[in-house]
Amino acid sequence: MLTFLTLLAAVAYLAATVVSARPLAHRQPLPRAIGMTLGAVAVFVHAWLIAGLHRGVDLHFFAALSLVGGCVAGLCLLVNLLRPVATLGVIVFPLAAGLLLIDTFAAPQTQPLQLDWHIKLHVIFALLGFSVLCIAALLAMLLALQERALRLRRFDGIVGALPPLTLTEALMFQLIAAGFALLTLALLSGILFVENLFEQHLIHKTALSIAAWLVFGTLLFGRWRYGWRGRRAVRLTLAGMALLLLAFFGSRFVLELVLKRVA
Repeated sequence: MLTFLTLLAAVAYLAATVVSARPLAHRQPLPRAIGMTLGAVAVFVHAWLIAGLHRGVDLHFFAALSLVGGCVAGLCLLVNLLRPVATLGVIVFPLAAGLLLIDTFAAPQTQPLQLDWHIKLHVIFALLGFSVLCIAALLAMLLALQERALRLRRFDGIVGALPPLTLTEALMFQLIAAGFALLTLALLSGILFVENLFEQHLIHKTALSIAAWLVFGTLLFGRWRYGWRGRRAVRLTLAGMALLLLAFFGSRFVLELVLKRVA
């Protein structure tokens, strides 16, 4: 049953990828509802697998990657409902499928953590903030491609399937603002509820998360006060996302896969 559901989710993710990628290959696009439905099926099964497999909150390295992949895929669907950016699905859906397959078939067995409600609230804020900012970072990369295409006057492939540059940029900043708010709540709840940063190996994660928060806060202030955009906005967005990646997965990678300290 587990194998069947995992493969079902992976196939649905990949089918949604193919549907989303058709315009990039200069082929007749299929109705958007088909790709959205396939993506929704994949996300639903992925979420069910996570809830069924981990009766608790499993934040070990591979399980956390799978959880983030499913969350980012779900938010990608939501973004496409509000403002279609099919190219996001081409990137996000196969990544979510790969992370789910690795967690199910290749990752070592781990036990979920039994957390109090206030720590679960902190985890939810952190997960949502990371996922929203992850999509913003993907949009930043697509924005960089659009700006390069404008300079070279080449508008084929991925660039030709994207919304106008100003709309991509506006959506990116909206997501950064939402992600920044969620990251702020995650940091505040962490400060209030986490008891000992050193004993729980959270000091590096906290420092890197605060650094990322400062980067995104600086970008939003610069956008509001000085109208920052273009390359500066892309660089700061990717820098903030890199810090968050290190915060969320860097220390856990070292602890679990290098030092073999699995909680």
